[in-house]
Amino acid sequence: MKWRFINTAFNSGQHNMDFDMELVRGFISGSPILRVYKWKPYCISIGANQDYDSVDTKKVSEDSLDIVKRPTGGRAILHAEELTYSVVYPVTEDNSPKQIYREINLALKNGLKIYNPLLENIELEHSQPDFPSFYKDAKSTLCFAVSARNELNFKGKKVVGSAQRKIGNVILQHGSILCGSYHKKIIDYLNLPSDKLEEIKTEIEHTTTELETILDEKINYDRLAETIKSGFEEHFKLYFEEDTVEELSTQVN
Repeated sequence: MKWRFINTAFNSGQHNMDFDMELVRGFISGSPILRVYKWKPYCISIGANQDYDSVDTKKVSEDSLDIVKRPTGGRAILHAEELTYSVVYPVTEDNSPKQIYREINLALKNGLKIYNPLLENIELEHSQPDFPSFYKDAKSTLCFAVSARNELNFKGKKVVGSAQRKIGNVILQHGSILCGSYHKKIIDYLNLPSDKLEEIKTEIEHTTTELETILDEKINYDRLAETIKSGFEEHFKLYFEEDTVEELSTQVN
């Protein structure tokens, strides 16, 4: 298959989610897409089935953050010091959504390893949490409070969180590659029980980590975007056809 790659850099939360959906709606059979992007201003996204009342929208507004609903599932994420990826990929008899999810995460792992060999120790999560029980807990408001099977962890802590949705015969999968620690401030913007705040703050410290902490250095986002691209090329044995924003926007509209 001929893949396409696009780096759309910084955009608002609504623009980023709309762009992902436009890629789905304009999908050309046989041409999967890898997109990388960032968020300006920082943005809280909530899952498709999550209510806005789980977020303190007044504080979000006061601090000049964005808020947007994702087309995929999961819980609240503060998109800040991260590189976000999205993949649009066809579902076929040979590729189920679960298989696609795993392969995309393996490609991401490969790209992270290319960025720095110390990231070789990033692994796929092998267990699946009991989500019905998990969602009864106050910490379930946080997307990064638990790892699902085949998400990427470093020494037991989530470093890449992903969500997936099947739309027709196409998969949209997108996720956050955590680079800095700002995402942990999500706790400040959620409507959480006051008696649970310290417990949840401790929980997020124990369940997540980020590239800057692992490598003890600032992340070069441009180089990371290129190594993620290379990771996909190596894993899927492909060579990307690179699109400009204008070219791809024309093709999907």
